Amino acid sequence: MEYSGSEILVLPFYGQGHLFPSMELCIHFSSRNYSPTLIIPSYLSSSIPDSLRHHPFIQILQIAVDKSESPPPAEKAAGGRFQHQHQQLGQGIERLLSARSGDTNQTRPVCVVFDVMMSWSKEIFAKFGFPAISFFTSGACSAAMVYAGWKARVDEMKPGDIRVLPGLPQDMALAYSDLDRRPPRHGGGGGNGSPLGPPNGDRLNGPPSRGMGFGPPGPGQKPRWLDEVEGSVALLINTCDDLEKSFINYVATQIGKPVWGVGPLLPEKYWKSAGSLLRDGEIRSSGRQSSYTEDEVTQWLDSKSCGSVIYISFGSEVGPTVEEYEQLANALGELNQPFIWVLQPNSGKPGPPSTLFGVQTGPDVVAEGGYYPHSLDKKVGNRGLIIRGWAPQLLILSHPSTGGFLSHCGWNSTVEAIGRGVPILAWPIRGDQYYNAKFVVSHLKVGCMVSSGGDSAKGMKKEDIIQGIERLMGDEEVHKRARILQGKLESGFPASSVAALDALVDFIK
Repeated sequence: MEYSGSEILVLPFYGQGHLFPSMELCIHFSSRNYSPTLIIPSYLSSSIPDSLRHHPFIQILQIAVDKSESPPPAEKAAGGRFQHQHQQLGQGIERLLSARSGDTNQTRPVCVVFDVMMSWSKEIFAKFGFPAISFFTSGACSAAMVYAGWKARVDEMKPGDIRVLPGLPQDMALAYSDLDRRPPRHGGGGGNGSPLGPPNGDRLNGPPSRGMGFGPPGPGQKPRWLDEVEGSVALLINTCDDLEKSFINYVATQIGKPVWGVGPLLPEKYWKSAGSLLRDGEIRSSGRQSSYTEDEVTQWLDSKSCGSVIYISFGSEVGPTVEEYEQLANALGELNQPFIWVLQPNSGKPGPPSTLFGVQTGPDVVAEGGYYPHSLDKKVGNRGLIIRGWAPQLLILSHPSTGGFLSHCGWNSTVEAIGRGVPILAWPIRGDQYYNAKFVVSHLKVGCMVSSGGDSAKGMKKEDIIQGIERLMGDEEVHKRARILQGKLESGFPASSVAALDALVDFIK
């Protein structure tokens, strides 16, 4: 295949769970002889690894975003900050494209791929006549479930009801208890909101607010992604046929345009290192501080027996409440179970994480702010490792001592665990995580819910957590199924996703 040199613009959302898959997508485009340009706000520069920065065919385009301007009134901190970011980024993109369009030596991009959480940018790219392709960094199941639940009017369900969703696997039928959702708290970092866009944004910044203005729709409401993909010529989803073929097909049927599963978009070393230890530092640049080095984490894991460690992490954008963190700390203190617990600097606090807006996490921030179980580390000694800040998740999940993952079920975390055969104890916090959790527990059967009573909306209690960890770590069938599913992904990047990317290239041509 000859190198075409044709440029594809790629616009990710700000969080690392969105940035990392977008970087991998750029690498796949470059291997198919395209020249991708990743557009990011300047403060995300430290999250770009040197391997990508010096890639011969990939360009990193940084748009200056001045964080010192304008933060909004406290009562609108999350939405206002996103609105501020969107405005600056949008204006920068428009200026850049205008300058390029006047340059006769500059070739035109063949299309733009944008994260659906950046759908406000569609009008900017449409001005310059670029075809738009939408990109879900989450999985197909959550998109399909939200759509099917809307069609099936699940918001009208009553206690005791079970509703089969036409077109989807029967094991994904919704019980009334599946519709329990935590009360919304503004923001993302320690709260439960999903900062999908600005409240009351203008045409540049996104559609007017629905409900909270940021945050996913409730069960039975119209999926927000339907509006976000409107006008796009195709949809890419960060998944593969081996995991979600029926859900990919369902979404494609409903929207009547090409839908391709092009993932999971994980680093090349992930796919080539089955059975060996992954080193995050060699693969990803987090741009963030941590209370432990990778070597210290490895040494601690090496001292534990095979499959004995429960790994606990809620990602960088969401988390339980302070009260639930206290319950978790009490549970870990009582259990005789080795554990690694990752705590973000803003743990338990409502509002989006500071790192999402470019406020870099430094050593002072790692040491202060947010929830920290000061008495727990003294109580458990070497039985527990409490990491403040960034953690080498790929390393932890690939280490033989790790036997379970207590997770919020963000999609990246979910597929990283599945690919390493680590069963999941699901503690969803918001949005797609509820359907990801049901997918893991009911469809794949490689995990269980942290609370078997279906009352997580009321807040998790110590007893729920203890029982959940004991249930997961002691369930041989779940561990066996996790190993079997791992085997499907051990041979490398999925063949169906290779074929999907090839089909996408043909489509672009």
